[in-house]
Amino acid sequence: MEKQKNGVGRRKEAVTRVFVSKGEGTITVNDKDYKTYFTLDYLQNQVERPLKTVEAADKFNVKITATGGGVKGQAEAAMLGIARVLVEINPEYRPALKAAGLLKRDPRSVERKKFGHKKARRSYQFSKR
Repeated sequence: MEKQKNGVGRRKEAVTRVFVSKGEGTITVNDKDYKTYFTLDYLQNQVERPLKTVEAADKFNVKITATGGGVKGQAEAAMLGIARVLVEINPEYRPALKAAGLLKRDPRSVERKKFGHKKARRSYQFSKR
């Protein structure tokens, strides 16, 4: 493996660029430790999931730049980005990551607002009289 590999993960409006290099297992998001950036445990677990699935948590350093969306979207985008880079590094990781469902991009996003409605589907209150 050369110096570092990179990949992109997306979810809703969030976009993360992931850079993976050989190392001792540090994960940083926007130059902060991922545990301070993602304060909730389940979001930290989301970010760690691809590395734990292939048992490579202490073999790689991961640097993530996250933009757009909310914290949950960014965590899930980071998860996809890390999984994609791991497959690029070692194609043998693919079956395990695919079985865990980590290589699928979640297509769900916010439905657009329609005219004549308050939100996407919510109508204005109807007054009979």
